[in-house]
Amino acid sequence: MADKNDLFQFDDFSGTESLQNNNPPQDNDLAGDEASSIRETLESEMSVDFSEERNESSAQEDSSSKGQEESPSGGYDDDAIQHLDWNEHIRRRPGMYIGKLGDGSHAEDGIYVLIKEVVDNSIDEFNMGAGKRIDINITEEGEVTVRDYGRGIPLGKVREVASEINTGGKFDDKNFKKSVGLNGVGLKAVNALSTYCRVASTRDGKTVEVDFVKGNVVNHTSPTDTKEPNGTMVKFLPDNSLFRDYRFRQEFVETMVNNYTYLNAGLQIFLNGRKYLSRHGLLDLLKENMTSEPLYPIIHLQGEDIEVVLTHTDQYGEEYYSFVNGQHTTQGGTHLSAFKEHVSRTIKEFSGKGYEYSDIRNGMVAAVSVRIQEPVFESQTKTKLGSKEIAPGSTVTVNKFIGDFIKKELDDYLHKNPDIAEKMLKKIASSEKERKAMAGVAKLAREKAKKVSLHNRKLRDCRIHYNDAFKQNSKNEDQREASSIFITEGDSASGTITKVRNAQTQAVFSLRGKPLNSFGMTQEVVYKNDEFNLLQAALNIEDGIDGLRYNKVIIATDADVDGMHIRLLVITFFLMFFPDLVKKGHVYILQTPLFRVRNKNSTRRSKGRKQRKAKTDENGEKDTYYCYSDEEREAAIAKFGSNAEITRFKGLGEINDVEFAEFIGPDMRLDPVTLKKDDTPDKLLEFYMGKNTMERQNFIIDNLVIEDDSEI
Repeated sequence: MADKNDLFQFDDFSGTESLQNNNPPQDNDLAGDEASSIRETLESEMSVDFSEERNESSAQEDSSSKGQEESPSGGYDDDAIQHLDWNEHIRRRPGMYIGKLGDGSHAEDGIYVLIKEVVDNSIDEFNMGAGKRIDINITEEGEVTVRDYGRGIPLGKVREVASEINTGGKFDDKNFKKSVGLNGVGLKAVNALSTYCRVASTRDGKTVEVDFVKGNVVNHTSPTDTKEPNGTMVKFLPDNSLFRDYRFRQEFVETMVNNYTYLNAGLQIFLNGRKYLSRHGLLDLLKENMTSEPLYPIIHLQGEDIEVVLTHTDQYGEEYYSFVNGQHTTQGGTHLSAFKEHVSRTIKEFSGKGYEYSDIRNGMVAAVSVRIQEPVFESQTKTKLGSKEIAPGSTVTVNKFIGDFIKKELDDYLHKNPDIAEKMLKKIASSEKERKAMAGVAKLAREKAKKVSLHNRKLRDCRIHYNDAFKQNSKNEDQREASSIFITEGDSASGTITKVRNAQTQAVFSLRGKPLNSFGMTQEVVYKNDEFNLLQAALNIEDGIDGLRYNKVIIATDADVDGMHIRLLVITFFLMFFPDLVKKGHVYILQTPLFRVRNKNSTRRSKGRKQRKAKTDENGEKDTYYCYSDEEREAAIAKFGSNAEITRFKGLGEINDVEFAEFIGPDMRLDPVTLKKDDTPDKLLEFYMGKNTMERQNFIIDNLVIEDDSEI
């Protein structure tokens, strides 16, 4: 049987290749009063010139490229071999160490990985019984300080731990058992990718501080007396030349902190002075993240090195949260696969009926956390577990460890709580009945989708997919995270995007008019409606999002009333049948400009050219501004005065190819579609997408806004 990924043919790759941002990086100055103080101290006392430091990297690159130019054409000689210092290698290939860079607008961006790498070390201290509190402070300027109250780094090794690659105390289990930081890389990556970094350790009344600039030591103190309690402090400012115009988002940091407390009951984390604490572990996590009411009380099972919670809701699909040694494995791994397998098997055996695993897991919301020795992850970002055994050389596999626990504990729980077991089996029987009722329709729909997919003109696929096997590019970067699909309305918009997209990582799916309002319908509509059926097949999510083909599902509609309606209809479809797609942060809204304001004089000079890019003069002033709001439009008009020429974009098809290339390139503006318990999605969908009630009619009448375009 053919793989679902083979159903779609690469089509129309005539578009431009990968869009590159050729603007030279702008380094940032040290921020904040304390940061300025540190800088002045380092420059005056240690004779450190930050301007020279900033140019060091580019100078090395110029020297390197110059040497290569002098080599014979195509020559591979001694001059072609380069040696990079540890910090320079990290700065040139950050993707190997922290995944993507980003600016903080997405939860997986590198600045959050930097925080995680530092906090992971503090968590390891807590798990060893040293220190029950961690302080995290983030300033408006983006400076991060993490202070724990563990044992502290040995004072004679502070510099080495922070700046010598593959150096640390976790290469065996003598000092750290079942820790998450194993490779001796994390803190070094933070150091190298920061404009400056200070690491201080306090042990038994003595403290040592080491200051770094982009990984280079600029100050190293001798042990001095202190009254501070034991522990480690790391202060760093991410390098703005790498993380362009970055900004920490409170909600992403809070989610990270909450997860740490859920997985480490009793640990107190203070984020900018606010206390975070969990007393019930994963039970608190599930209660916080569930957006639908559970059909029965959440089952909570705990054992040595394992914790499990699970329940069912009326929502479609499955929803899982998995963790290893306190690390959130967003892409699952061997532990999650084992959990899903053995939960399904145990419930099936308990029921005494031949339920299919898909029926048992439909509507399930669960979380699993395990602790193993020296876990093996697929990458430094640790989002997917690859370990087969629970410890090196152990005969007990991860699968058996989890399976034995689930088999005993869950089976015992269901026998002891027949009321909960009855409600669970009732839900499973309902899922089976619904699946069988639409089995014929689903089979025909799959066959139709397979035939259409061979020459699917709705889909312009890309070459790299989120569910592909890991393949590094020439820069040793994992491009799967960049895979995305634009869901557009009509052929006009999809044609424009197709011409200018990056065919390596950007796919396009074209809708035909307005899709069906799926609110209140059963899953049968997914198979009966051609648009939904083909979209489901394109995303490869019929059996859940484990096989999702694109990391980002981007809804790209016009910025008018019809476009907004289509956007709501697509989001409703995802929330009704694939809520986990939204909860896991895969759905986004593409922001395109509402207005173009340009200088009439520049327009006249370029008359006759059908398409042109915005230009910048020698003073850095642009001749064209793309405005995403009325405020931006008014600011642009003020710059050009009477020479301002204003165009309002009412549809994506009105934007020419050259302009659109900028809107979906490296600086693409995306708004994530988020879903939390407080959002009450059921009530929102009922109000906005349900039957046309008087309540909604009155709401529209009371909030109606009439725009007068004549003022533009």
